[in-house]
Amino acid sequence: MSKALEGVRVLDFTHVQSGPTCTQLLAWFGADVIKVERAGEGDATRAQLRDIPGVDSLYFTMLNHNKRSITLDAKHPAGKEVLETLIRDCDVLVENFAPGALDRMGFSWERIQALNPRMIVASVKGFGPGPYEHCKVYENVAQCTGGSASTTGFDDGPPVVTGAQIGDSGSGLHLALGIVTALYQRQATGRGQRVLTAMQDAVLNLCRVKLRDQQRLERNGVMEEYPQYAFGEFGSAVPRAGNASGGGQPGWILKCKGWDSDPNAYIYFIAQAAVWPAICRVIGREEWITHPDFATPRARLPRLMEIFATIEEWTKTLTKFEVMDILNQYDIPCGPILSMKEIAEEPSLRATGTIVEVEHPERGSYLTVGNPIKLSDSPTEVRRSPLLGEHTDEVLAQLGYSAAQIAALREQRAI
Repeated sequence: MSKALEGVRVLDFTHVQSGPTCTQLLAWFGADVIKVERAGEGDATRAQLRDIPGVDSLYFTMLNHNKRSITLDAKHPAGKEVLETLIRDCDVLVENFAPGALDRMGFSWERIQALNPRMIVASVKGFGPGPYEHCKVYENVAQCTGGSASTTGFDDGPPVVTGAQIGDSGSGLHLALGIVTALYQRQATGRGQRVLTAMQDAVLNLCRVKLRDQQRLERNGVMEEYPQYAFGEFGSAVPRAGNASGGGQPGWILKCKGWDSDPNAYIYFIAQAAVWPAICRVIGREEWITHPDFATPRARLPRLMEIFATIEEWTKTLTKFEVMDILNQYDIPCGPILSMKEIAEEPSLRATGTIVEVEHPERGSYLTVGNPIKLSDSPTEVRRSPLLGEHTDEVLAQLGYSAAQIAALREQRAI
């Protein structure tokens, strides 16, 4: 069975996380992704956070599956000629260099268009056009400038960044969608185009509910679903809301049995209005069903912390999985806090390909995430990441270079 992006060739000039997330997703869907790396060094993440000396790190391997690696010195005249050949042959060029780096290499948008008018050039940058467009950005900087950190954490503490890589991997996911969209439009126009994802923009897109809340706050001065509604005051900007739900359904993280020794013995509990009578019966507070202080969502708003404290007295008597089993019988929304160890060992995630075990010639077996997007007619096979320059000769031969020409390029240190 053919893959969804079979026949699409991607020239991958990305490194670290945001760009490789994008190109790995394209490779999972069947694109031929050619990762261009510097000889002797390669992507910086090959050596970062190593757990085995001299072996590609998990950081690198988990972001570069299903790709081919070639080494190339794009500053060398002969290397530049190889790059020009690659540009003519490929459909997409993806890069996350510092702003202006591609131009300084001699490959401006105009130059690329002259070589291949159908080429799509996709870029991840820290910021879009504006006062900060030349600034260097990393994951946590993107979270801070995109609105996430200011709205994460508890209102009596500092801003907090999240463990989810919404700046890097989030930008890569957005860029991949932009590339596929540009490829689709090219079928009609025959032309390539530029695709840009700014990390600040991607984070803001993922934080859109907080921009919603900012406008609600400016209009009404309060937001009733926030814990501050009953016990604090609102300022001019959206505050941090602890573990409150962002969707208007009252929710909180509650302790479960073993919480005093297990940092993940907790469950997220949503006190949804539709199942309020069931909640009262489960926790042994049936009188709350009709009590005027608790019978309606409006009456419960200023008492949410009291309600969750009472529910927690019940959840603390059971494990998080026992709580979930009971609540699901009554369609009460909940979710246990799963540690990375629990996720790695979960059989159902292995069965669906969400967690995949991969064999590597140097590091042996390791776990990685699989494709989070499942297509019924194009299942993803996760293949190991390439060794540095593993496919240089193969790719050049496909471009028409003879064995003698490849040897000469290597002698000149152009590859």
